[in-house]
Amino acid sequence: MMKYSYSNHIHAEEHEVSCRSSEIKPIPKMDLGFRMAFKLPIIRMKYDQLKWVLVVGVAIGIFSCKSDLEEEPIELQTLDQVFDRRDSAGVNANRFLTDCYRYLPSLGNRVGGDFLDAATDDAVSSNPTNTSVQQLATGSYTSDNYQDNLWASWYQGIRKTSIFIQNIDRVPVKGKLENGTPMPRVWKAEAKFMRALFYFELVKRYGGVPLMGDKVYQLNDDIELPRASFEECVNYIVGECDAIKDSLRTDPFNLAFYGRPTEAAAMALKSRVLLYAASPLFNGGNSNGQNILTGYTVFSAARWQLAENAAKDLMDLNLFKLEPQFKDVFITRNNERIFSKQGGNNTSFENNNGPVGYANGVNNGRTSPTQELVDAFGMSNGLKITDENSGYDPNDPYVGRDSRFYATVFYNGAPWLNRPVQTFEGGSDKPGGSKQQTKTGYYLRKFMGNFEALANYSNVNHDFILFRYAEILLNYAEARNERLERPDVNVYRAVEQIRQRAGLIPYQLAEGLTKAEMRELIYLERRKELAFEEHRFYDVRRWKIAEEEFNKELHATVIYQTGTGAIRQSLPILKMTFDTKMYLAPIPFSEVIKNPKMVQNPGW
Repeated sequence: MMKYSYSNHIHAEEHEVSCRSSEIKPIPKMDLGFRMAFKLPIIRMKYDQLKWVLVVGVAIGIFSCKSDLEEEPIELQTLDQVFDRRDSAGVNANRFLTDCYRYLPSLGNRVGGDFLDAATDDAVSSNPTNTSVQQLATGSYTSDNYQDNLWASWYQGIRKTSIFIQNIDRVPVKGKLENGTPMPRVWKAEAKFMRALFYFELVKRYGGVPLMGDKVYQLNDDIELPRASFEECVNYIVGECDAIKDSLRTDPFNLAFYGRPTEAAAMALKSRVLLYAASPLFNGGNSNGQNILTGYTVFSAARWQLAENAAKDLMDLNLFKLEPQFKDVFITRNNERIFSKQGGNNTSFENNNGPVGYANGVNNGRTSPTQELVDAFGMSNGLKITDENSGYDPNDPYVGRDSRFYATVFYNGAPWLNRPVQTFEGGSDKPGGSKQQTKTGYYLRKFMGNFEALANYSNVNHDFILFRYAEILLNYAEARNERLERPDVNVYRAVEQIRQRAGLIPYQLAEGLTKAEMRELIYLERRKELAFEEHRFYDVRRWKIAEEEFNKELHATVIYQTGTGAIRQSLPILKMTFDTKMYLAPIPFSEVIKNPKMVQNPGW
């Protein structure tokens, strides 16, 4: 297992220049994004223009190797100053690129203070009010108040990376990678990777979206652009991944460049995009028939082959492996991580989601896993709890479970901060009253440090893991299983690697599984392995089973502690509601009314 020390900034590049700054300072937060409404508020646009034109307190001098303006905030510099033809170190250009990374997706308590997974059947918010995720779970939203609307943010990121792509060739940055790739090309590839990822985040939510290419639109341009088809968007993203992968770094474990995309990151993005494109929602199950914006108009088995090949290509790099301890995947920098957004060394996940009864630090208990998720974790012998041979005891339900259960969920009696968690009625972690606390009898454990036997929290790594090797194995297994008539040894091997790491004995699957049986098993493994990593919300949609899975009652377990033991009672906690129009998110209403060419998604 590789251990890393955290750095709060992206490190200096791997080329030598004599007058280079010893550290690239973090860029102050700014808004250089082009709000992709396609008719911008004039005041906002003028403000953005002024930020580029007005330079306050600039001493006019002669640049040497290091720019005299290096210390000035980037948002107060002109493009000529950021992309300085005399700056062979590329200091300001690199600061500009570094700031693009803040647009990368974040995970965790990001949707109104909650995990997106609390809008699925895996969890509910512990907040007693009508939260954003509850509105998503119950379908009580419109195109004017969709609770995960990041349209403007993604297009701001797209605009900013396009500015970099258009202008970086002006900077005479010296140096190259070991394979001879010049640094400007490396940086440009990084920007294109981010832009491709931003587009995918849009496409998985909305279907086809306007594609900007490398053009950076200005105030006088025609900015009433139509949506590209779903197929065009997929082809564009995949084409970008293919075009840039050989220009990116190849070592994903180089400490000096942790958080920068590598060849493998581009391949991982391609794998995910093609898996989505091959999935039933978009491939043969278009929610609006022949609508080219919402998916392909005909099914093609070849799309599963493309998804399989993309995952296998990454597997064949032989760079990554599953971290031996599941819990450590999320709190150490290790050989399972393919690409992460830097988060920091802190206790944020613990503070936001820890059981509420501990006086040791802040514990807000924001996330309540459901009984449905708990039941999805089978036994350590690999059998479901409903199997009569599993050994499951409903009177002692937390013994002998899949090890990922213990790494994902706090249950009544789980060890934490030197005492057992108490989620029985009136217990320290479910005291009753108006205090925010678990609604289900469970708290979220995943992503937290190993504080079971410690008295206090201490800082641990909380990067946002955007791609990891376990997902690639499951991508491969799913795509290959769908392509074949029956699962073969390669499908078995990919899934069994996941189960083996989980410590299941035996981890081997039963021989002779049908395609449908293997599909169900892969779906279950994705649910357990990738819980709370923002996959379930979209997996259930792309599989086109949300009308069943997200239209049901979710349950809590209420525990009464008595002198003779515990009494457990299952109670409904939330009724999910899902309508077919919810397979895709609504285009923001504000975007539709500003742009007559912007076609709204069906039903909205």
